[in-house]
Amino acid sequence: MSDRSGRTRRRGDDLIHAIHTAVLEEVVEVGVGRLTMDGIGKRAATPRSTLYRRWSDPVEVLLDALYHAHPVEEPTPGADDLRGDLIRALKLMVTWTLSPAGRAVAAILTDPLSATKMSEALQERVFAHRGGTFTSTVLRHYAERGAFPAGRLTPVVADIGEALVVKRLLDGMPPSDSDLIDFVDQAILPALGLSAPSSDSDRADAATPRPPA
Repeated sequence: MSDRSGRTRRRGDDLIHAIHTAVLEEVVEVGVGRLTMDGIGKRAATPRSTLYRRWSDPVEVLLDALYHAHPVEEPTPGADDLRGDLIRALKLMVTWTLSPAGRAVAAILTDPLSATKMSEALQERVFAHRGGTFTSTVLRHYAERGAFPAGRLTPVVADIGEALVVKRLLDGMPPSDSDLIDFVDQAILPALGLSAPSSDSDRADAATPRPPA
């Protein structure tokens, strides 16, 4: 059923999803500085008053959308596949960077004014509450279970995988599965004082998706 303005009446999760989708598209197109409730409402085909019932301003809408769209890597419960979990975490990151939420974050952080305004909020309101960035979730999980000395998990080591993925993306080519394996085997594991298997069969196994639990 539609009202006289042509908007479809949506409620609950359908409405929230439409608003989240709209704000992610809107920020890519206009940037954080020009983000408005009017613009989000028009793109979502919903009244501005509906937005104000839930959020105080357009940045709050954006942070809420990014929070709900941010995936969380779930490491192997037994902490027995550090290498595989790191590779899967980087694959998850690549998928996310190519999603609407990933493109929105890229648009925010590549604009100096938006980055200054939003970087702290992104860290505190999105990444930290969703387990941190991708490989850091895995690395903390394994450090806490004694897979390697916790002192080796420095901020630099925690960021190596993500930094290499971003470098490839900035070069204009998303990293392949083989690239991600190399990032883990040649950078992250050595930084932890660990060695990676060298056989081709181990590399093939690492590139194979983990079956659902």
